[in-house]
Amino acid sequence: MRTLSAFTAGTLLLSALGCREESAAPTEPESTSTAAVAAVTSTPAFTQVVVNGYTTCGLGTGQRAWCWGNNGVSGALGTGSTHFFYSTTPLAVTGGLTFRQLTAGGYHNCGVTAEDRAYCWGQNDRGQLGDGTRTDRPAPVPVTGGLAFRSVSTNAYNTCGLTPGHKLYCWGDNNLSQLGDGTATTRLAPVPIAPGLSFQQVSVGLVHSCAITLDYRAYCWGFNGHGEIGDSTRVDRSRPTRVADSRAYQQVGAGATHTCAVTRGGKALCWGDGKEGELGWSKTSPSYWPRPVSGGLTFVRVKAGNQFTCGESASSRAYCWGYNLYGQLGDGTTENRLAPVAVVGGHTFQQLTAGDSHVCGTTPDAVAYCWGYNGYGELGDGTLESRTAPLRVGGGA
Repeated sequence: MRTLSAFTAGTLLLSALGCREESAAPTEPESTSTAAVAAVTSTPAFTQVVVNGYTTCGLGTGQRAWCWGNNGVSGALGTGSTHFFYSTTPLAVTGGLTFRQLTAGGYHNCGVTAEDRAYCWGQNDRGQLGDGTRTDRPAPVPVTGGLAFRSVSTNAYNTCGLTPGHKLYCWGDNNLSQLGDGTATTRLAPVPIAPGLSFQQVSVGLVHSCAITLDYRAYCWGFNGHGEIGDSTRVDRSRPTRVADSRAYQQVGAGATHTCAVTRGGKALCWGDGKEGELGWSKTSPSYWPRPVSGGLTFVRVKAGNQFTCGESASSRAYCWGYNLYGQLGDGTTENRLAPVAVVGGHTFQQLTAGDSHVCGTTPDAVAYCWGYNGYGELGDGTLESRTAPLRVGGGA
C-alpha cells in the first residue's frame, strides 16, 4: 500500500487539494501588481457553478462559460492570457463556445458543448486536457478522439467523461492507477474504463474516482490509503471496484481523501479519511466502508471537498460538515463540525459544488453565491477577503 507522504510535490498539490496540516494556510497569491482584479459591468445569471483548487467557473447567460480566481501560469481561467495571476470577478472564457455542463479541476477546467463535444483549458503537464499533448492551453481546446460526451468530471491532474451511451473514458495522470484502466500509464487522450459496465454519473477526486452504474451500484478506483474506495480495505485499485455496500446509490462525490454518496432514498453516507469530521458521522475517525451521515436529513446530492463535505437537502437547503478553518462550511464560524450544519442565509440552492477550501452554489433564480477561502478571488465578489457565510458573486448579500 502506498501512502500520500510518498508523493512528490510535483505529483500532488498538497497545499491546494490534499491533506494539509490544520494550521497551514494556502499559499498566498502574488502581489496585486501581477493580478487582474477585473470589473464586469453586470454579473451574469448563473445556472451552474463549479469549483476546485482556487478557481471557480460558471455557466452564464447564453450558455457561455465564465471563470474567476486563480489563473496561475497556465491560463486556468480560459481567457487566452497568462499575463495575470488571478481575477476577483468573473471573466468570459474565450472562443465563443456554448456549454451545457462545466467541471473545475483547479489548474485546468473542462466543459461539454451543446454538440456533446468536450473542451478543456489550463495546465496540461499530465495530459489532463486530453488533446494528445502536454502543452498548457490558456484557451479551450477539443478533447481528441472525436468522442461525444454527455458530462465530464475533473480534478487536479486527470479527467473523466461519460458518453451518451453511458460508457466511461478517462485521461491524464495515472501514477496511482487513478484512471482505472488497469495500468499506471499516464494517458494524453481518452481511454475506455470498465467497458463492460454502463455508468450514469462519475466524480473525479484527487487521486481516486467513483461512479454510479445504471443499476445504481457504486464503484471506486485509484488510491485507497484512507479507505476512500470503500471496499473495506486500504488496497489501491487499478480498476473500478464495487463499494462494500448493497445499497442502491443515485449520486456520488469523490473528494481529496474521502467519498460521500446519496442512496435512492436520499440517505447520505461517507467513507475514507475522517479526522476533520468530513464523514459526518459525529466522529473523527476513518471508515473503510460507507457510514450513514448523522442528523437524519434527506439529501439530493453531496459534494466531497478537501476534508469537508456539503450537500443539498430535499428541501433545497445547503448543509456542510468537516474542516472549517476558512469558513467553507458557511455556518458563520470557523469551527469544525462533525455532523451537518445548515449554511446560513436562508438561501435555497438548485446546485452546489465544493472544492479545496471554498464552496459555491446557484439559486433557482440563477444567482450564484460563494463562501470560504478567497485568497485568489475565487469567491468572485471583487475582494480577497474570505467569507464564513454566502456572498453573492459580484458582491452583495
